[in-house]
Amino acid sequence: MTSPEPVAGLAIGVDIGGTKVSAGVVDAEGHILDRERRETPGHDVKETEAIIVAVVGALAARHDVEAVGIGAAGWIANDHATVLFSPHLAWRDEPLRDSLAGRIDLPLIVENDGNAAAWAEYRFGAAQDQPVVVCITLGTGIGGGLVVGGSVYRGAFGIACEYGHMTVVPDGRRCACGNRGCLEMYASGRALARDARELAEESPMAAARMIELAGSIDKLTGPVVTAAAEAGDPAAGSICTTMGRWLGLGLANLAAVIDPSTFVIGGGVSAAGELLIGPARQEFAHGLTGRGFRPVAEVVAAALGPDAGLVGAADLARRQARRSATEG
Repeated sequence: MTSPEPVAGLAIGVDIGGTKVSAGVVDAEGHILDRERRETPGHDVKETEAIIVAVVGALAARHDVEAVGIGAAGWIANDHATVLFSPHLAWRDEPLRDSLAGRIDLPLIVENDGNAAAWAEYRFGAAQDQPVVVCITLGTGIGGGLVVGGSVYRGAFGIACEYGHMTVVPDGRRCACGNRGCLEMYASGRALARDARELAEESPMAAARMIELAGSIDKLTGPVVTAAAEAGDPAAGSICTTMGRWLGLGLANLAAVIDPSTFVIGGGVSAAGELLIGPARQEFAHGLTGRGFRPVAEVVAAALGPDAGLVGAADLARRQARRSATEG
């Protein structure tokens, strides 16, 4: 299996997460030439749209671009236009492309951020030329994407691969999606921060290093936990190890259904590297159905890091714009 041929020209990718909007101008080889970044006003649809318009406008003023891809943290319908639902943002059946079309004078698509990240890793990153790629993006929540035979798999309604909302603990912690015990509640940036705060409240001495880095218990975040773990703090390391094991359990469940050749672990939380991915590999190998009698998928860190979503969104938008121009 070979990757699709690159499509020349510049495109803008916008990655809308639970806490930030990142945008960049991306060339045909997946390189980011320029950037803009803003905080996400997740509670307000119109403010979020205004920020998207602002970052696209700033980049388009500096570069000659041909398309815009929006990678949104939510369930995107197969029309590449409508956000059906977003657990961490205010979108509910939101016609995002139509809402932006009058203010962004460029071909525009809307894509799930996990799908966009998976496509970027398949095209330019850690899973180039792999036949079946599962990408798991660990951010505020968990994003997911699947590339099969050189195509993004979206499901019948556009909302496939919501891996973070697999139930791993029946009647467990309540999730923003409305269910309980979702993987996202145990293996995400939000889970890291919650576990660190719980430890700090119960045993401030054990969490002293993390509290020092954060400034206060209320400011403990996922990045603070990973930074403390990387610096050798045993409490933070233990939290990362526990999260890695939850992640590995999720990988084993996915392998039983999808049988991928490669798992790619990306997103901001993946900055913890082997502190997280090492325990995930161990738990994955331990929980894999038919272990010892089947090939085992690789579990690798994303090559593009937190940029995968915007890179993939830009590449998909460029391809769709060229396809539409050819068909038209």
